[in-house]
Amino acid sequence: MTDEATPAYAMVQINMKDPEEFMERYAQHVMPILAAWDVKMIAGTMAPSTIEGDFSGNWAAILRFSSIDAAHEWYNSADYEPYKNLRLDELTDFTSLVFLEGLPATPVEG
Repeated sequence: MTDEATPAYAMVQINMKDPEEFMERYAQHVMPILAAWDVKMIAGTMAPSTIEGDFSGNWAAILRFSSIDAAHEWYNSADYEPYKNLRLDELTDFTSLVFLEGLPATPVEG
């Protein structure tokens, strides 16, 4: 058993109204905030490949957090709040953000 926290992930899907404006007003400011909170973007694309269900957005990403508590703390932080509001209120017409707690590492048997 370990005292290390189980990582958590965020699945992000959005539809930017104007990708250039989104990058200028949101992304360039949020990336340093993510780095300061030790959040890693492990996948991100403007061309997601939807295999099942509906997704007509133009950005999808997976973020890795140190723990589910850290994910919620970041989301509700004063650092992120103005950008969260900007994203939700002005820059997108669709957004989905889902937090998932990671699974504990399983030892490899050999």
